[in-house]
Amino acid sequence: MSYPFDCITNFIFVETEIAPADVILVPGANHPQLMEKAAFLYKQGLAPCILPSGGYNPYAGTTEWDYLQKIGIANGVSEEAILKEDKAQNTFENARFSLEVLRKMGIQPRKVIIVCKAGHARRALLSYQAEFPKETEFFVSPVIDRYGITKENWFLSEVGISRIMTEVEKIGKYFGRHIPNWIN
Repeated sequence: MSYPFDCITNFIFVETEIAPADVILVPGANHPQLMEKAAFLYKQGLAPCILPSGGYNPYAGTTEWDYLQKIGIANGVSEEAILKEDKAQNTFENARFSLEVLRKMGIQPRKVIIVCKAGHARRALLSYQAEFPKETEFFVSPVIDRYGITKENWFLSEVGISRIMTEVEKIGKYFGRHIPNWIN
């Protein structure tokens, strides 16, 4: 069935085919599904390391990085394969600070996998595209978060509608100033 808001669904929910990459990036949150998926992709040999990103989160009681790192280790990822970015407080900072970590380590991010919540996929992708070199190729591997929001059901609950429409608003606020930079 077709709905007038299908354009929102198609815009927000991004998923691509996954290919081998230089790193798996995880914009932080206190959703274990993120690091579980990143660990799965890592163990499939799709990237040599994972970079979860995120500063202090009161819901997690620690940094998002620390929260995600523990989940990665519990899911069979070696400590050495989990890079550290524990300062970011929003998705733009996840991208900016992750790029700084990669550069300091001498990692050129030519191909990256982003593991993010399904309803956060467009904003995450745009944030990393705004900060990373233009030639970086991005693969997006979304997960269903604790709210169970998917492209098939977001419009069926108040929480789904609220969260997705908040994403639409944030994208407008985040990216209006970046459009001229992407043209040049």
